[in-house]
Amino acid sequence: MPTRLSNYFLRTLRDVPSDAEVTSHILLVRAGYIRRQAPGIFAWLPLGLRVKAKIEAIVREEMAAAGAFEVHFPALLPKEPYEVTGRYEEYGPGMFRLSDRKDAGLVLAPTHEEVFTLLVKDLYSSYKDLPLTIYQIQDKYRDEARPRAGLLRGREFTMKDAYSFDATDAGLDASYQAQRDAYERIFQRLGLEYVIVKADAGAMGGSKSEEFLHPTPVGEDTFVRSAGGYAANVEAFTTIAPAPRSYENLTPAEVLDTPDTPTIQTLVDRANAAHPRPDGRLWTAADTLKNVVLALTHLDGTRELVAVGLPGDREVDMKRAEVAFAPAEIEPATDADFAKNPGLVKGYIGPWSPEGAVLGEKSSTGIRYLVDPRVSDGSGWITGSNVHGKHVFGLVAGRDFQADGTVEAAEVLAGDPAPDGSGPVELARGMEIGHVFQLGRKYAEALGLKVLDENGKLVTVTMGSYGIGVTRILAIIAELNNDDKGLIWPPAVAPFDVHVIATGKDPDIYAAAERVVADLEAQGLDVLFDDRPKVSPGVKFGDAELIGVPKIVIVGRGVVDGVVELWDRASGERTQVALDAVAASFG
Repeated sequence: MPTRLSNYFLRTLRDVPSDAEVTSHILLVRAGYIRRQAPGIFAWLPLGLRVKAKIEAIVREEMAAAGAFEVHFPALLPKEPYEVTGRYEEYGPGMFRLSDRKDAGLVLAPTHEEVFTLLVKDLYSSYKDLPLTIYQIQDKYRDEARPRAGLLRGREFTMKDAYSFDATDAGLDASYQAQRDAYERIFQRLGLEYVIVKADAGAMGGSKSEEFLHPTPVGEDTFVRSAGGYAANVEAFTTIAPAPRSYENLTPAEVLDTPDTPTIQTLVDRANAAHPRPDGRLWTAADTLKNVVLALTHLDGTRELVAVGLPGDREVDMKRAEVAFAPAEIEPATDADFAKNPGLVKGYIGPWSPEGAVLGEKSSTGIRYLVDPRVSDGSGWITGSNVHGKHVFGLVAGRDFQADGTVEAAEVLAGDPAPDGSGPVELARGMEIGHVFQLGRKYAEALGLKVLDENGKLVTVTMGSYGIGVTRILAIIAELNNDDKGLIWPPAVAPFDVHVIATGKDPDIYAAAERVVADLEAQGLDVLFDDRPKVSPGVKFGDAELIGVPKIVIVGRGVVDGVVELWDRASGERTQVALDAVAASFG
């Protein structure tokens, strides 16, 4: 039976929703695919569920081809497994926590590594049972601080998460590759461009992590890539540290007056005007050592200030800093923090102070001091002296001060060398559509998942985790496939194969449309039939453009001549075909 618009649960909107920010959000709401319930939370309507089911079907087919078995876990889970692995605390405010009437702690699962591990522990005990890969397609919950862009960054979302279990590292490598290959097939079938980038594992943990990113200007992730093939998320990018240099023949550090220079640019201008370089070259921001104070809030609630030293031509990238200092939460130090630490002189902070300090001693900031890898031993800098209105020139790392360590917190700039030597990198924006991890034995060790090997010895199972954002992919496809009139779905995921529109009031037109629909269904096609008798052709065409079924058949006045019109939504091309040849044209 065809789906008839005369009694279908659908209402399209002409106006743009006030809270919609991106094209996919606007069109999915206007075309009747989703409806907002709360920030980052949406109800799925019949059209949306059909597209979602098409995407899930492709995922299931490729998971089966990769040898994975489908299961389904609840979203509401006890907190104890997450406490055992430490992720109950690590997720922080991003995890929804609640209690039942008996005050037992529960979570709305953001991901399911723990319970998958316990399931296999409960059922399997021998290496002969492995390898095993199981997966589910299920809703996840994360308390996003700033849900935005409709389905692209929500608090409830549908995800495919798969988990592999192997007795050996070689087995994990094979399982990981099988899932990675399946992901490539899935994205190719969905028509999505993707870049595979090295990524940070974050709260997931593990030894290897790669993201599948779809390049898009609305993407929330910045990634880098080189012409030589290197690709990484900026959080996973590693800086090539300069080799240590000799201190010989370097002039002693000198404290000089630099009044009214609270910024890097004012410092550079003052240095060139009042303290020019002996070699005649102009000072630049890259010659300065900027010192940024961050406040870390650790899992136990304690607050720690940390100073980060980096070249003055760069800013701290807060996403890279979040990874570097995880699981602590970070923010710039506040005025209150500075008030409690009078040794930190705003605008003139440095790792060494002339007042009572000895060259070569530890940082004089009074707090932990970490430097960018570029601040290598033997490198000389202009930096703050911790005295208002004064900077120290020629302060040499390793000779004059020692940092407490290095940190990858500086922004990555176009032209930076790729860490694998494959050339300079360029920056691009992307949206994560899949993520694969080699978890190793982190979860199995914590939860006691062991099996007997071929020698009868207990060994800890090694695991992989593999996620695809189903609802995010749907939004990205909508973002890519539209025009100023509405959606244009690719055939692989369109809610229907054909949209038949009966126009006018003549009963013969509707009778002809019924025959066309029957013929198309006999061909095995899924048909949406606009049979609304009191709706104008203009409204029907507008709805068809908005809904976005890629192939449209218009049955109108041409039936008197035995012809109908085929409308290709993507190209806009319209052609006439004989009434009795419509179904054959879709063969």
